[in-house]
Amino acid sequence: MLLGEYKHTVDEKGRIAVPVKFRSNVSSGAIITRGLDRCLFVFGLKEWEVLAQKLVALPLAQANSRAFSRLMLAGATDVKLDVQGRILVPDYLREYAQVKKHVVVAGVYSRFEIWDAELWNTYKSRTESASDEIAEKLGELGI
Repeated sequence: MLLGEYKHTVDEKGRIAVPVKFRSNVSSGAIITRGLDRCLFVFGLKEWEVLAQKLVALPLAQANSRAFSRLMLAGATDVKLDVQGRILVPDYLREYAQVKKHVVVAGVYSRFEIWDAELWNTYKSRTESASDEIAEKLGELGI
């Protein structure tokens, strides 16, 4: 279970430290890909396989299914922790997520996300200010 927010910096080679609490989930490798809301998703190999199977089962004839599959699968790459617990984030993914020097690594249960710190703060503020409305809509869904 991956939970919490952690602040880190990107080094000159594009490496980001994975929080110690998250490392066991990605110790045998991970997949990093474009996420939603301009962040990056990082999945352990088991979690990625579950998601990938769902993506390839989406109906090929539907444009939204093809677009989402492309977003997630074509942008994906495998990463390994180095001896200092860092992963190398490719340039194209850092550009997609607008990652600069400071990042937030956020655990969201079965994956963690990497956010540019400024984008995270904007997103978090907007979400927190709309929390009552969000809760009400989720309540309609039985959550």
